[in-house]
Amino acid sequence: MNATYNNIPKLAAPGAGLPFIELLIARLIFHSGRRRATRGSSTENFLREKTAVLEIVRRCDEKQGAERVLIKRLPGLEDSSRYWSVFMTLDHLRIVNDAVAGVIDALCSGEIPARAASTAEVKPGVVVDRSIIADFETSCRRLEETVAKTITFPSTPRFAHPWFGPMDAAAWHFLSGFHLRLHRKQIEAILAGLKAEDSR
Repeated sequence: MNATYNNIPKLAAPGAGLPFIELLIARLIFHSGRRRATRGSSTENFLREKTAVLEIVRRCDEKQGAERVLIKRLPGLEDSSRYWSVFMTLDHLRIVNDAVAGVIDALCSGEIPARAASTAEVKPGVVVDRSIIADFETSCRRLEETVAKTITFPSTPRFAHPWFGPMDAAAWHFLSGFHLRLHRKQIEAILAGLKAEDSR
């Protein structure tokens, strides 16, 4: 469902998190996947999801990419994130990719980031244009290069994710593809909403 700027839906505040039972399930899925993951599989998952996202967004024109759409909340998605555009979603992914790269770099250097991770602080700008595609690609390269510069992940300190708790560098690496997959589904839902609106 589309919503006009004069009728912006009332959603939960950024950082409100997930319903308790859903959060428990998300933690179970994440940590189960993390235990099975290898450095190679985490990289492959990230690259696969990055490629899928880019294939979708490159087909969007400026209007499609910039129009905000109110979607049904996907499992794992905060309520405050339901009214985004495709380009806003890419902006969020850019912010998170850069943050994750910074966390991995710090942990592999034996340091713990001073500032706590917060879902409220990685929300996108409201006005985002097509140039965000190139910025998203840059953030992906930064994350890939950060991972690649260590031959193997050393045993690292842990830094807490707000939903998944204290995580080492390998877990943050796994998160990168896990996170992209969720928002690739969000982009698909936004575009489906635009298509449904156009057919009315």
